[in-house]
Amino acid sequence: MSESTTLREDSSRQDDEGLSRQQTGHTSEIKNPKRPKTRPPRTLRDKLPLIKGSLPYYTGPYSVGTMEIEVPVKEPRHFNDKLKRNHTHMLRLETVLMTVFYPAAFGTGQGRPPSGQKKWSRETWLPRPRAKMADGYGKFGGVGALAIPFFGLTTGLTKLPAYRNAALAEHWPPSENFVTAGPAAKNKEGAPPEGCRTQATFPLLLFSHGLGGTRTCYAGICGEFASYGFVVCAVEHRDGSGPRTFINFAPDSQRGNKKEREKSGDIQHNNKQKNDKYDVVDYYFPKDKPYDTSPNNEDGVDTELRSAQIDMRIAELEEAYAVMKEISGGNGEHIAKINLRKKGFVGSSSHGLEGINWSSWKNRVLLKNVTMVGHSFGAATTVEILRSPKRFDFVSQGIIYDIWSAGMKKADENNPDTRIKLPILSINSEAFSYWTQNFELCRKLIEEARAEHALAWNLTIRGTIHINHSDFTLLYPHLCSYLLKMTVDPQRALDLNINASLEFLQTVLPEPYAQMPARAMRSEGILETPIIEKMDDIPEEQLHKPQNDKWLAARIAIPNELQYRFDPRAISHRRKVRKNRGQPLDQSVDDEIWMHMAPSGEELKRHGHDPPPRPRHLVGEDNDGQHRQEHEGGSVEEDHHTNRRGPQQPGG
Repeated sequence: MSESTTLREDSSRQDDEGLSRQQTGHTSEIKNPKRPKTRPPRTLRDKLPLIKGSLPYYTGPYSVGTMEIEVPVKEPRHFNDKLKRNHTHMLRLETVLMTVFYPAAFGTGQGRPPSGQKKWSRETWLPRPRAKMADGYGKFGGVGALAIPFFGLTTGLTKLPAYRNAALAEHWPPSENFVTAGPAAKNKEGAPPEGCRTQATFPLLLFSHGLGGTRTCYAGICGEFASYGFVVCAVEHRDGSGPRTFINFAPDSQRGNKKEREKSGDIQHNNKQKNDKYDVVDYYFPKDKPYDTSPNNEDGVDTELRSAQIDMRIAELEEAYAVMKEISGGNGEHIAKINLRKKGFVGSSSHGLEGINWSSWKNRVLLKNVTMVGHSFGAATTVEILRSPKRFDFVSQGIIYDIWSAGMKKADENNPDTRIKLPILSINSEAFSYWTQNFELCRKLIEEARAEHALAWNLTIRGTIHINHSDFTLLYPHLCSYLLKMTVDPQRALDLNINASLEFLQTVLPEPYAQMPARAMRSEGILETPIIEKMDDIPEEQLHKPQNDKWLAARIAIPNELQYRFDPRAISHRRKVRKNRGQPLDQSVDDEIWMHMAPSGEELKRHGHDPPPRPRHLVGEDNDGQHRQEHEGGSVEEDHHTNRRGPQQPGG
């Protein structure tokens, strides 16, 4: 795609006075202006053969902007007195670090940025300082310093397809997206919903990463949400669950300095930390159970560490919400002033938060009906927040990707207030679905929500592995295919994740905010997929469980792998799928999804929603061992759904 791509201008709606708006960081009305055109991110590094220059373009109708924010927390403190290393508490909450993904205005990426710099800047996928971050990944993955050249030659220069400090969009989304209309969709606007002002207000989504994650390694999912009209606050947890993170110390003259933290909060620093300008937190391997995340771990999970980490994580998310509340409340300039991700601080870009017109953010973020989203350990964090409705009264629904159930805090069964009573969507990878204990705990979570009359779904995307929810499969598709046996196209897996999530949010968000995902989304009816209640009910030819338990939850099996790899027809088909932006070609989505649990038509009606256009089916086996389909009304039919294979599934 050329950098000078010509984009069509939208003439679908003008103000009553015949005036249109030009968005350049502030709102103005000019007669017959020439609307600035949005340019998809495309530079020389995106064209280099070895280096992965950028993640795939976001498919929604909005361009995407990002902000890097690190600010001192309001209440510095530590978690769990017993957890200490190097004579200091391991879990110290001093600052909160996040990347904010948001819908960007027309003209993003074209001309000069709002900061006045010569070129637009994009955040790198591997956070700064990149060599030290790569070293942290090496220690986490057990490969040591080899990770530095590996990341340097592959994704060390990869950038996000989003622009730093872009102006916040002011328009409501059109009815087209990047897939249906190409780049032109980024320059179109839709009419405001009835009774709403012309300036759009964007729903807020909080994102919690999993073990080994950072604030940017889920940029595919977070940016996709932003491209459909959400402000996404992706927090980088400093609880020792990431490969490495850097905590900046404010200067002595600024709020949040070390002395102030020690005086006002329950924080201690050792001599080295007192002399440094920043602190480094690497992944914490539990002392006596270093591999407590493994399904084959006989010693179980280090519940003391993991519970304390969840306590710290939800406190960080609470602080992140407070930052977004300040920004939407008109205090963005204050946040910029105390921001520790600017020139002179470790891990920072020289751009900081320059060029942002904070007045354009005032009252533009919906601070209620917030969506909580997390992957793996972040999904366990999400569950804890959903079980704390009084503390997190601003959260109204949750999405959990491939939850690590063993990492959850134990629920208080005697306290009915701690049960999940909010809508929840669970999306599993096929690899994790074969981990029986984990899958059963996930199923019980969904049953818990349904018992409290909340809308709840539980599904699996076929051909996927645990890291399909992150960016690693997008950046390293061949490694994931050959080593972990991923069979789904990674872009298609991302699309299924996002489309299912947007269908869920379209259902549970109140109007007019349900229109954010609904307008431009191409609904595939994922949440209407026929139900296969138990894993045992899935036809054997569709199952790809690894024969060796050593690989349980880590990878899947590919029957007849040589044929799958080298069959010319299979190769041609995979190429067509990639060329078509990971979208399905001519098959039903039923071939790509196992739906384990979903609301009945009656439950949907009770919550004010129309039942699905086709009847739901429960797939099981009757006494003769024959597969059957059971309508909600009770009749039985022959199964036409579960014997199909999806486009990326290997043969049985």
